[in-house]
This record gives sequence, C-alpha cells and structure tokens, in this order.
Amino acid sequence: MADRYLHFTGTAPGRFLTRRLGLPQPAHLRRWSPRTPTLDGPVLHLTAGDSTVTEELAALLAATGLDVTERATRDDRAKRPAGIVLDATAVVTPGGLAGVHAALHPVIRSLALGGRVVVLGVRPSADDHHQAAAQQALEGFVRSLGKEIGRGATVQLLRIDPEGVAGAESTLRFLLSPRSAYVSGQVIELTAAAPAPVADWAAPLAGRTALVTGAARGIGASVASVLARDGARVICLDVPQARDELARTADALGATALPLDITAPDAAERIAAALPDGLDVLVHNAGITRDRRLANMPADRWAPVLDVNLDSVLRTTDALLAAGTVNRGGRIVATASIAGIAGNNGQTNYAASKAGIIGLVRALAPRAAADHGVTVNAVAPGFIETKMTAAVPLLIREAGRRMNSLGQGGLPVDVAETTAWFAQPASTAVNGQVVRVCGQSLLGA
Repeated sequence: MADRYLHFTGTAPGRFLTRRLGLPQPAHLRRWSPRTPTLDGPVLHLTAGDSTVTEELAALLAATGLDVTERATRDDRAKRPAGIVLDATAVVTPGGLAGVHAALHPVIRSLALGGRVVVLGVRPSADDHHQAAAQQALEGFVRSLGKEIGRGATVQLLRIDPEGVAGAESTLRFLLSPRSAYVSGQVIELTAAAPAPVADWAAPLAGRTALVTGAARGIGASVASVLARDGARVICLDVPQARDELARTADALGATALPLDITAPDAAERIAAALPDGLDVLVHNAGITRDRRLANMPADRWAPVLDVNLDSVLRTTDALLAAGTVNRGGRIVATASIAGIAGNNGQTNYAASKAGIIGLVRALAPRAAADHGVTVNAVAPGFIETKMTAAVPLLIREAGRRMNSLGQGGLPVDVAETTAWFAQPASTAVNGQVVRVCGQSLLGA
C-alpha cells in the first residue's frame, strides 16, 4: 500500500508544511537495484585509539570494491562520504570514548543523504569491567546516533573478533550497501570463524539450494525472489490451500513449488525426500496471527499460532539437522518479530511464539555450528508494508510507520536482503544473531 505521507513530504509544499508543523520528514530510502548496487560515494575510514586491526580492516574495506578514504569533504557534494567506518576496537576505558567523539564530531554532518555509519567494537570482556564499560557505552552511543542522524542514514555497531577480521567482509558489504536500507541501530556480534570463499559477489548463493517456508506471498515470496537473484536454487513451500499462488510465485522465479503444511507430523521427512542432495539454506518464514486480548482468547486461537510459528520450526529444524539434510556450511534463518522483543497489545500468542524463536536461535546457534557446521540466525521485522498491515486501521498504521528512526514502514525486500546476507557462505562468522529490520523502531530497545 502506498505511503501517501512519505510521498507528500517529498514535494516542495510537503517539505515546507511539515517543517513548519514540526512533523516527521522521512527520507526516501535508496534500496538495491541493478542501477544502484552500491553506495554513491566514498567510505571514510576512521580510527579511535591505537587499533591492532587497522591494516587488516583497511585491506578488508578495499576488498569490498568501495572507494575508501581517510578524509571527509563537506564542500563538494560529489565527494561527501556515503559511509563512515569508525574502528573503536581499541577503546578500553571511558576516557577512550573521547576518541570516538573526536573522530565523528567533525565529519558527521558531511555524511551524504542515506549514508551509512558503522562503528566497530569488540565484545565486552567478562574479566575487565573498565573495558566492558567502554565497549558497552558504544551501544548507547550508536543507538542514540541512529535516532538523531536523520536524512535516511543508518548507524550500526559491529563487534568483531580481532582474531577473525576476515569474517567481517560479508557483513561490511551488507551494512555499507543499499541492501541494508531499513536496518538501523543494530548491534551485531561476529565470531572468529573463517568465511567460506565467494567466487562471484554478484551471485554469492550460486550452487546452493534454499528452502523458504510461507513463500506463496508477502515477505516469503520476496525472500525467495532475492535468494534466486543471488544465484540460489529455490524451493518455495506453503500450505496446499495456497497451491495456485505458490505455483505462480515459483514459476516467476524459476523455482520449485512444494505444497506442504509445515505443521504436518511428517513435514521434515517429506522435505528431506524432496531434497535428496540436501539443503544449504533453510528459511523459516511461515507464520500466522490470531489476535485477541488474553482474557478473550480461547485455546483454539492460542494453539495454532504457537504450532505454526514456533513448534513447527523446532520440529523441522531438529529433524532436518539430525537427518543431515542441512548440509555442512548451511544456514538456518528464522523469522522473529519486534513483537517478540517489545510485546504487543492483543498478541500474547504471537509475541510468545516470536520470543521463542529468539530463544531457539541463541541456544541452538553454538551447538549447530559445532556439531553440524551450520549457522542459525533470525530476522525480526518491524512494521513492513504488506497486505496484512494494509488492513490495519489508519491511525494505527500511521503510528507503526512513523514510530522509528527512519519515519516510514519497511518493505518485504528489506527482510529478504537481511535474510540473504545471513544465507551467504561468507557469513560463517554471523551466528546466533537476531537483527531487527524495523528502521530502528522506538518500541523495545
């Protein structure tokens, strides 16, 4: 559904009126397209303190193909940085945070429209409370900067492992690109795991097989489309009742349709039978809502939501891992929600199921990596423009759109791009992460 307010603020009268009234002025977000595959401008590489990874990081940024510089230009719009990467891994005391201010304060206004800021840190130490305080302070800094920066820009904190800097390449490519347009205010922690090689970054999933549940429409169809764009052979799964729509989606992508109820007791066995050569990417996207306040919610509205959104994910994941259907080097991506983080009125069942997905990811990720060589992550969408949100009453819909740092709703492709980053073979170091695709929603931290 069209966001008329966003369109209005892009006009001269709209800009004038909304400024006078102090209303939100969301910027049109620049998303990936064949014409705009990269940021339009250089990336500014800054350092706070005496970092031990400066040279490795510089080489990594250069490998992304972006034009990297160490000086910002404010006067020449064509040379304004489209991205800023600040290496703050050496900040180990509160006094060291002055280096963060000194690095960013002079250049933050020079950031181009729709720019990207990525602050690099490390995991807070359990053995050094001074270092832990300083590194945790970066989280508050990044979340606050994301809320004030405006102009469609995004800000993230990326915690790297100094012993595995190379594992950050896929994440930096994602965060410093139009693909991450609706991801902001996030804290992402990487492990030291070495990335798998990528022969062609234009098709990083070439030769890999991906299964997407709930793929007939909406976010699932968009996920299937982006995975196919990135070179994957895609299997689109949805309930038999959606067979016709599922077939149209699959045919349009050159994918395979698999009509199947994911809650069926034999769902995992039927998936394994349909994929004799195994599976490289498993995307749990299928989900339903049965909204009602708890006092008015009978068991027959509670149970289906938990069964589809959580129990089926647990059952099929366990079975497919045990059977070896998910190949080594594989990726499991589940769909959580900001409702599972912040809660939502009338959605105790839905929020419980999505919080359960977060628990699944955090507990399973290290074991799946150790036992099966498989990573497990989740996307947590906020307000995404779909047929479901289009049916929401106007005032609630407008509140959902505006209550985030970017002042607008996201698109299904925003969730899909984040899923595709998780799915990449080079994303081995990304494990156990729950990344919100919500424009930095003001609901929940």
